[in-house]
Amino acid sequence: MVNMMYIVLTAMLALNVAAEVLEAFRLVDSSLLQTLNAIDMQNKRIYASFGQAYQENPAKVKEWKDKADEVELKSKAMSDYISEMKDELVRYSGCNETEEGEPLSDEEYYHKTIDGKILEIGKADDLNGTSEFMITQERGLELKAKIEEYRTFLVSILGAGNDNLKKNIQEELKTNKSKGNIKEGTEGKEWESEHFEDRPLIAVLTLLSKMQIDIKNSEANVIKHLYSQIDAGSFMFNRLEARVIPNSNVVLVGEPYEAKIFLSAEDSTQQPEILVKGRKLRVEKGQAIYTVSTTTPGVFQFNGVINYKTPGGGVTPYRFKQEYQVTRPSVTMSASKMNVFYRGLENPFEVSGGSIPSEDLKIEMTNGQVIKRDNSYVVKPKNLDAKGSKTKVSVYATINGERRLIGTSNWRVKRVPDPVAQIAGKSGGNIRKEELKVQQGVLAVLEDFDFDFKYKVTRFTLETAGSGGFTKRYPAKGNRFTPDQKKALNKVSVNSWIYISDIKAVGDDGSTRDLDPISFKVK
Repeated sequence: MVNMMYIVLTAMLALNVAAEVLEAFRLVDSSLLQTLNAIDMQNKRIYASFGQAYQENPAKVKEWKDKADEVELKSKAMSDYISEMKDELVRYSGCNETEEGEPLSDEEYYHKTIDGKILEIGKADDLNGTSEFMITQERGLELKAKIEEYRTFLVSILGAGNDNLKKNIQEELKTNKSKGNIKEGTEGKEWESEHFEDRPLIAVLTLLSKMQIDIKNSEANVIKHLYSQIDAGSFMFNRLEARVIPNSNVVLVGEPYEAKIFLSAEDSTQQPEILVKGRKLRVEKGQAIYTVSTTTPGVFQFNGVINYKTPGGGVTPYRFKQEYQVTRPSVTMSASKMNVFYRGLENPFEVSGGSIPSEDLKIEMTNGQVIKRDNSYVVKPKNLDAKGSKTKVSVYATINGERRLIGTSNWRVKRVPDPVAQIAGKSGGNIRKEELKVQQGVLAVLEDFDFDFKYKVTRFTLETAGSGGFTKRYPAKGNRFTPDQKKALNKVSVNSWIYISDIKAVGDDGSTRDLDPISFKVK
């Protein structure tokens, strides 16, 4: 939104540097500075996360933190350089430094320097001073060289690969010569001439603020990538939890109860100390195996503690308690995700036969197929069965060489629900224009659905209000906005409505769904 306003205002400069245009630039610059502060705060939070991760595990985090520190240093220097350039430019064009505590007039233009001083701008529409300072004195050329140097640094810090991220940085910080227009007989301009030549002071200040945002955005993208390279175990130790994983919580009389006890974030550089009922267990690869014999049915408990040495040299205890049940032979069945099967999906299905080995179990079903994969199963139902009257799952076990039926259950079969269309994570309501502009298309989202099943939009139509109240329709094949649609979205006015209709989506199972239309009010 702010960038679009800047483009419009720059075009208006070719007609007339009116007071209204200057005032509009001041508003845009103010909004840009607010955005700059917001991005800077976000980046500081990421750097703080690097610091916390480094304290918890220096060995694993150091490589990425060192790179992030270098990015922080270079980015601050680049942003400060532009801030100082704005200060020099204001002073070069002529200004008055206000006294501390002096009231500011709403009719005058002011600029806050990097060291906190307030300068009253003499001529916000000054054209000569900006051209002399940026073009004649070649300060614009100097700025271009520094941006190119900074851009090269960011690309190099990413290392091999990461082509999409590198492309985004190169696009955001581009300094290439503009293209001419053969039909209009115009030639391309050098980057510094296009941006600073014959531009009023307030417009140049606004453009420099936008460049600072581009720098901060590029910085944010790089440090987010660097942070993602840290192994999760290197910075999640503050959320360590004791885990107890038994072979089964239910065992048969006469069979041993066995459980693995370990930390959920294992660190190969050191081993924790694990004690159960005061007895120290043998630890290998961060895990200990606790074994106890069983003689009678019932519910039993045990507890213990995992002592872990922190990077600071201290020891942090993580206490745990576990309960297990000893019972006679039984069988339990459950759908891994929910108490229903979905047609067209491979529904994960788990079967526990107590201490009966999984290789001795056999699962069969009506209205579909059961497929065994390793120690688990997937169920592929054939027909819909809303009441569960036609879909029965039966579990057989081989016990002492004989095949026995040890459990049956009925299951409902439903179709995968329809997705909802979304833009920017929303299915309607208010949307900011600047947020709308960066969206790439329409998504089909399954809300509150636990399966890994996806829909993809294959067709939709964008409707916008044109002049005279007429509605313009822009169809698209696929899920991405077409060039015509993007142009239409760029032209929509604030408080106007856009509509997305005729939406079709195809699921992973090949089925096509018609989605409900969505609408947004542009803010």
